[in-house]
Amino acid sequence: MGSVASDYLVTDDLTILLGLVAATVFLLNNLYKPQPLVHPILLGRQSDVARVRNPGESGVYRNYGTGLMGRFPVRPTKEVYILADFIKSDTEGSRTLWSTKTTNHTLQDRIAALGTGFLRLAGLRPKESHVLIALNDCIEFIISDFALASHSIASHTLSSAKLLSPVLESHPPSAIITHAELLPQILELIYDAGDRSGNHTIIVVGEPSVQAMASVASNINILKFSEVEREGVRVEKIISPLPNPEDVFTVSFFESETGHLQGAQLTHQNMTAGTAAIRALLPPSHALSSLDTIVSAHSLGTAFGRAVAYSAIFEGTSFGTLESSKLFYVEEHPLTHDIADILSSKNFPIPSPTIFFIKPGHLESLVTSISKHAKKSWLLYPFARRHKLANLAEGYITKESLWDRLVFDGARAKVIGDGAGTLRAVVVGGGAVSAPSLTPSRISLSIPLVNAFIHPLVPGPVLASHPLDLQDFPSLDENAPSSVAHVGPPSVNTEVKLVGVDDNVIESGGDPVGLLLIRGPSVGKHLNNDDFVSIPSDDDKEGWIATGVRAKVQTNGAFKVLAAK
Repeated sequence: MGSVASDYLVTDDLTILLGLVAATVFLLNNLYKPQPLVHPILLGRQSDVARVRNPGESGVYRNYGTGLMGRFPVRPTKEVYILADFIKSDTEGSRTLWSTKTTNHTLQDRIAALGTGFLRLAGLRPKESHVLIALNDCIEFIISDFALASHSIASHTLSSAKLLSPVLESHPPSAIITHAELLPQILELIYDAGDRSGNHTIIVVGEPSVQAMASVASNINILKFSEVEREGVRVEKIISPLPNPEDVFTVSFFESETGHLQGAQLTHQNMTAGTAAIRALLPPSHALSSLDTIVSAHSLGTAFGRAVAYSAIFEGTSFGTLESSKLFYVEEHPLTHDIADILSSKNFPIPSPTIFFIKPGHLESLVTSISKHAKKSWLLYPFARRHKLANLAEGYITKESLWDRLVFDGARAKVIGDGAGTLRAVVVGGGAVSAPSLTPSRISLSIPLVNAFIHPLVPGPVLASHPLDLQDFPSLDENAPSSVAHVGPPSVNTEVKLVGVDDNVIESGGDPVGLLLIRGPSVGKHLNNDDFVSIPSDDDKEGWIATGVRAKVQTNGAFKVLAAK
């Protein structure tokens, strides 16, 4: 028996060699196999849901990181209570905002001077006046907004240029701040309104033309923005009592899905909570810092666009906006969300962008262009794509790999230019992203990608996907709800629920589908005015606000926005 057993143990050199090779391959495969950047358990439970629900409703959902019993963050740091606190006094570094290089100290001085000029030269009154800011995105917009808020003078902003006429007619402002080239259009709207509008004060950024000034009627007072600011420089600054965080500092006008004019009342706390939610979009290891440059496609006339800008102000980053964020044009201008629009950020002398806040059209154009250039490396592209897909399947993503250096780096540089090397995160909001486009986007960009659902009433994101959630759930039916990419769980300071759900589906373990309601410290309120139509909600007493969209909750707590109701 011993001799028989020993016969089985006899090996030659080839067998030993093959065994060593197999062991080496096994070890290398495990040692060099990329580890997931996020633990799968965290992606499997992205929301906490209340165990108790009302008939016809889903449970209340919160972000898993906040928890059902956790307190909502209402400010980015404990020192920030009102708008003025976004500008840190102890920060001395400079940054570039659009075309202006400035420091926090200079910003504070300009805001104080302009606020004093508003009171002395423009005759505005704290807690009584309200000013329409009809400006495209620029540093004057931010300085005006901060100056008005510091004296408790409400600002009115627009999400679309076509709202200018109805807002002037139904809610005439105490003063209007606009660009010099837009002065003729503003005057025409005022004249069309007739004598009902009374006296008007228009503060003009830039130098108005002789023709425009010649057409100014006697009941209209034209002031130059520079003169108003200079007035505050030459006299002692007027300091008003500090506003409360719960005070409304702005009304952002927007158009509902049915075409009705709506107004979102936003408090200081709404905005500080919105910036806290934006800050939480990126994990602590990729947090915003003064070394970043943010480029946004969202107009400052919108709640979300302003929160993005004020996040940049707070973090000390450089900031610029795309051409498509402009609302007002002297002539008709086609609105595009393409590569040319993304590259329009180069019109400003800001450093190369590190974080994009863009819209779905931008993402699609960006990914299509990068893929097109990458495929020109016809020999290496199939191998590069296969390795990228393998990494994504393991929950890992990087743009520092060998295949990036050989294939994708060059393609990105041809599309984005210098920003290809600095770009480190992309946040998409303002529309639906298709689920099939997510994997190509992650391959082409190879950086954290956040898909967010935003709403005109909310400065921050309502729902937002985890930046390192690399899961892919393909669907055979392109028209099915699953073809829409999920927008993640509620943000860190919103809670949501669905109404009009099928109880039988929920009781049988199915995914709830219904109308999306939201509440939280970042959610504003509808303007209470008979001239405006408010969105109905049966849950107003509990603070719930209807968003006007249908949504579905997946098993892992991530939401999909299906369509408007």
